[in-house]
Amino acid sequence: MIFTDTHTHLYSDAFADDRKETINRAISNGVTRFFIPAIDSTYAKSMFALESEFPNNIFLMMGLHPTDVKSETYKNELAFVKSELKRRKYYAVGEIGIDLYWDKSTLEIQQEAFQRQIQLAKQFNLPINIHCRDAFDEVFEVLEKEKDENLRGVFHCFTGTEEQATQAISYNLKLGIGGVATFKNGKIDQFLSKIDLKHIVLETDSPYLAPTPFRGKRNESAYIVNIAEKLAAIYNVSLEEIANITTANSKDVFGI
Repeated sequence: MIFTDTHTHLYSDAFADDRKETINRAISNGVTRFFIPAIDSTYAKSMFALESEFPNNIFLMMGLHPTDVKSETYKNELAFVKSELKRRKYYAVGEIGIDLYWDKSTLEIQQEAFQRQIQLAKQFNLPINIHCRDAFDEVFEVLEKEKDENLRGVFHCFTGTEEQATQAISYNLKLGIGGVATFKNGKIDQFLSKIDLKHIVLETDSPYLAPTPFRGKRNESAYIVNIAEKLAAIYNVSLEEIANITTANSKDVFGI
């Protein structure tokens, strides 16, 4: 079985002491494909080093995370994103979106950065990877403006309602399902079986949001299997079928 982690921050300082061992542990668990979202330009060097060490397993994204959209720096950061997309191969523009959990005062420039990066994704024929926290309406407002046959990607860490899931899918987005699906209060497990598996990809968002039974601890890509086991139970299919379908879906999104 081959599993794909469509969203993992393996360059995080949380893995500073055992990064290589963590990746090899995941590979031993069948998780052999890791898609790495960007935060801002300061993480690029670490991302390139990761790719250099595991060139057959690591697939990089480029983008500006919404919590790093600051009035004094975001235009320079967006220029960096564009220059990188011109310079070399990336597999998505991400993670991008809107986050109103930490700071509502930057909504306007977050929306501008989000829309501009969607437009960059279209320009370079790439999918997007969306971060949304306390901002479904605001994210959908931008997506509504940009929806067309060139819009595609992943709605990362989907934690919304069935109605919001349907709306996200209508923009040609897969739902990134992670550890929240295993939480007793996660709620998405209550309706997920109504969503066709063709719309689902797996992710950890490691080192964050570890699935049960590791909740509260550092998350890692090896735990994709725990998430997949939960989906196998929800959909009443084999673990192998979850692995096969979600990895095929990831290839459909990222082109590899």
